Amino acid sequence: MDVREATSDDLTAVMNVVDGALLAVDASTVRERIPGEVLVAESGGRIVGTLVLDGTHVDAVAVRRARRGQGIGSAFLVEARERRGTLTAEFCPEVRPFYESLGFDVESTGRGDRLRGTWHDGKRQR
Repeated sequence: MDVREATSDDLTAVMNVVDGALLAVDASTVRERIPGEVLVAESGGRIVGTLVLDGTHVDAVAVRRARRGQGIGSAFLVEARERRGTLTAEFCPEVRPFYESLGFDVESTGRGDRLRGTWHDGKRQR
């Protein structure tokens, strides 16, 4: 599996992964962030996951159901942190263990059950 920046040719595959994960990121947002803020994981010529950033904020991490639990989401976040330094994310309680396992500090957003995580590493954004 390779993690790389998405290209405009990847848009349909990226949206299929995002839609399959039931995440609320629209195609126009993804299109605007390619290249530079969308990463994809590719295996055997097929996009198996994606990460959508907004600067240092993680808008979405999505992995095809059959490929979950294989470290793809973690690989995305490690790569993004290496590129951006500190990362933030907002998520539901069900995925809290995933973010905490990577070292995110997690707190309530004060809006329902949504959580906010911050992952510091001391690097400056490039």
